Amino acid sequence: MSTQKEETNVLYQKILVTGGTGLLGTGLRAIVSQYPERTFTFLSSRDCNLTKAEEVQHCVATHSPDAIIHFAALSGGVQYSTKYPATLLRDNLLMNSNVLEATRNNHVKKTVMTLSTGMYPPNALNPIKEEYIHDGYPHESNYSYSFAKRLIDPSIKAYRAEYGMNVIGLISNGIFGENANFRPEESIMLAALIRRFYENADKDTKIVIWGDGSPLREYTYSQDMARAFMWCLDHYDDSQILNIGSTEEYSVKETAYMIADILGVNRSRIEFDVSRPNGIYKKSTDNSRFLSLSGFQYTPFRVGLENAIEWFSRNYHQAGAVRL
Repeated sequence: MSTQKEETNVLYQKILVTGGTGLLGTGLRAIVSQYPERTFTFLSSRDCNLTKAEEVQHCVATHSPDAIIHFAALSGGVQYSTKYPATLLRDNLLMNSNVLEATRNNHVKKTVMTLSTGMYPPNALNPIKEEYIHDGYPHESNYSYSFAKRLIDPSIKAYRAEYGMNVIGLISNGIFGENANFRPEESIMLAALIRRFYENADKDTKIVIWGDGSPLREYTYSQDMARAFMWCLDHYDDSQILNIGSTEEYSVKETAYMIADILGVNRSRIEFDVSRPNGIYKKSTDNSRFLSLSGFQYTPFRVGLENAIEWFSRNYHQAGAVRL
């Protein structure tokens, strides 16, 4: 492993952020006031098609950033991943490669790439360390997205070794917060539950959840994840990828009960369908490397959940405000 060094004398003033309208991008937008000395440019797919190499080169050359934070990715829930595996693999590989090449050609000082804990093998030992990334096949339900994310790891090492580029990789876990994707075929479980409970709050019918509710999941508030990225932009320079998500963990049942309580839904209406699969029981991550370097503190899950639900409830009936 290469040595860790802090960039205390480097200030990345002009920062280009891909995926600017996504969950991580809007999480960073929400906290830019904490970095008054910086200038942020947030890109959406309308501003630049990251799967087109010439567009990416032109965009980076035009903005001439000191640093790039690459949040953009094509992703979705199990239904989406099952239906579009080739699209997920192709588009994510193209985006990652094009960003790295544009960074190299335009001499960007630093680039931060985003990986996901979903890429880890489902049978990896818990808590999952960064070294386990290539220790087995990813979960079949999301293998194409997972392999695209895994390839960021050797890409970082290769670009650092051959071109001397300052590029790092940060691993996010389940992200939630304001502006999440709530579309049924694309949303993660937490966003799907928030929508389902909200839309059925005034009814008397049962709210059915697959499995027995026992699987454990980690979630990180989007603004916390954005702050973690900014800390690493300024202070982390190593080829070793880092788990940076919160390790606060709740079962599916506990999470469902929390959502019900916040929305005023009686818990007795929740029914767990044990005839349906539970999914992976536990995929806890080890973020000790990141914490030992940063001393980072996360927003408690319940607080972030209340913020996300309040935002969803407030924006649900506003056209275009919520991705439904």
